[in-house]
This record gives sequence, C-alpha cells and structure tokens, in this order.
Amino acid sequence: MTRPSASTGPDAVEEADLVRAARRGEDAAFAQLVARYRPDLRLHCYRMLGSLEESEDMAQETLLRAWQAIGQYEARASMRTWLHRIATNACLDLLARQQRRRRLLMAAPADDTDVPAPVAVSWLQPYPDSLLDEAADTAAEPAAAAVTRETIELALIAALQFLPEAQRAALILRDVLGWPAAECAQLLGLSVPAVNSALQRARTTLRGRLGTDRGQWRRNTNVTAQEATLLNRYMRAIEAADDQALATLLAPTARVSHQPGAGGHYGTEPTWYAGRATILERWAPALHGTHSIRMRMLATRANRQPAAATYIHIPGEPAYRAFSLSVVTIHQGLLTDLAQFGPELFPAFRLPDSLPLHASPPPINGS
Repeated sequence: MTRPSASTGPDAVEEADLVRAARRGEDAAFAQLVARYRPDLRLHCYRMLGSLEESEDMAQETLLRAWQAIGQYEARASMRTWLHRIATNACLDLLARQQRRRRLLMAAPADDTDVPAPVAVSWLQPYPDSLLDEAADTAAEPAAAAVTRETIELALIAALQFLPEAQRAALILRDVLGWPAAECAQLLGLSVPAVNSALQRARTTLRGRLGTDRGQWRRNTNVTAQEATLLNRYMRAIEAADDQALATLLAPTARVSHQPGAGGHYGTEPTWYAGRATILERWAPALHGTHSIRMRMLATRANRQPAAATYIHIPGEPAYRAFSLSVVTIHQGLLTDLAQFGPELFPAFRLPDSLPLHASPPPINGS
C-alpha cells in the first residue's frame, strides 16, 4: 500500500486562528476547522468498520469527541492526525461493544479455494465513489488525494474485517495513513515491537485471504474505459436476458454473492455461488421465468470499481422499482465477482427509487 507523506497541510495560519477560536468555545470556528476533514474521517472509519452507515455515525462521534476535547489540543500533532487518533479510538470502542462480529467471522464458511467471498461479512456495504471523491478533494495532505483501489476495493475492505481490531488498526494506520510505528504504538497502548508484530501478522492474513499477488489492487484510481464498456455490455445482456452474451462476459470461476436483503429475498447472512454455468442456472428463473419480469439497469461506481443498479418491473406495477446494487470486479477482461446489495443503499448512491416504464433510458450515473 502507498504511504502518504507528512505535511502540515494548506492554510496553516488560518487553521491556527480557527483552533484558538474553537478553544475559546466558538462552535462556528470549530465547524469550519473540521469541515474539510470529515470526508477523510468517514473513509477512515469505513476501512475500520466495513459499513457505510456506521462510518457516518463514527465520523459524527469523532467530531463530537473532538469538540469536547478541543481545549486540550496543543497542536503537537497536526489536526488531521489528532482527528484520526480520535476516530480510531471511536471505532475501537464500537468494535469492543460488538464482539458478536468476531463470533460471526470465526464461523464464516469459505469456498473451495479457502478464500471468502467478497461479502462474507454480513454488515459490509459498498462506498459510493462520490464520497471517495469528497475525501480526495478535501485531503489535507497532497499524497492522500488519490484514494486508490489498493486501499478501498471491496474485497480488501471485507478482508480487513477478519483481522483482530489491533492488527486492523495497525495496518490501516501504518500502511494506509503512513503513521510512524511509535505514534501508532502510543495510540494503541502497545510497544513498538508489538505494533510491528501486529502489522506483520495482519499483512500475512491479508495475503492469505486476497492472494499473494496483490498486483490487481494496484491499478488506476478510476474505472477505466474498458471496464465501463464491459459493464455496459453486462447491463445490456441482463436487460435482454441474453445468456449467450452473459456467458462471454463471465470468467469460468466467476462468483456471485448476495448480502442480506439483496434482491429482497435473502436471509440474515451472505450467500454466494460460483462458476459460470452455476450462475446462469441460478439466474435463469429471473431472466426466463414465466412471470414476465423485466429489468433495467443503471451504471454507477463504488469502491473505485464499476457497479450497476438493477430495477425490475412486475406486471401490473406502474414503474420499475429498485431491486439490487451490484459491485463488479473485472480481471483480464472478464467479470470475476459480482457482489450484490439491497436497494436501501440507492439513496447513498444518488440513484432514483424507481424508473418510468416508457421513458428513454436515463444517462449513466456517475460517468
């Protein structure tokens, strides 16, 4: 993972004035002081927690704690570092209250390759690229401006959730934020050797879950034209119920995973299946069933990956209704993973909750 370089950030004099005003209890000054850090804090919490909803809650909790502690801030560390320290502690406190998560993960099954499906974590949610762009635009340090797939791709976020909390925090602080080992040790209440040991164990676990070849994560920040074209072909094939076209797009070992609520009929835990033939067989009732269900799709982007929103029309209904959101992984020109989530995420992606029956297809969202 790339490490951002240290920087005091822009507008240092103005920030110092805002700090002084905030310490005097001026809430407007505090709001102005922390506004540009909020998108970055939300993203940090997302890496720690894997949930878009919880990342928003913990970003808010971070700012509340920071307001309560601003009188103790002495600028020995940058404002960004200070806020990330608070955010990390807020996430660790939440995880400590949610030991149920660890029990669920310990019992989570693996597929035939012993690598869990991308959404083998029941609370995992995708992260809209529009919010990633906000984090890049407001990054306090130039090297943090590019939110690369290497640090945000959905499979990586899922894998992070399998790490013990201290290992997860050490890896994110050291490998993503570029903190020195001593600073990380101070936050976690560990020795420097203990932090280095936790980091090495975390890296080993990630290699085991993601594969030793991490090259596929070191790609361009944005969705490429080739990937956008492939996603468009996939969407058109689904809309046309074209099995032959779908077969040419799916990798032989492609996997489909469903989060709880994806498609409206899955249980409380993620499910998945693998193999081109199996996928086509599983999808056949929806694509070719006797109920005349039609589908329309819109493109969007999540976790710096292509994504597609599916809408379905059931006979007698006045419009297409939101059905599922799929985050797509593409490797060597084929679809290798499709992680499907429920329509409750559509508002976060600025997607409509329905599409008219006879209107022209809307423009591609997020292009």
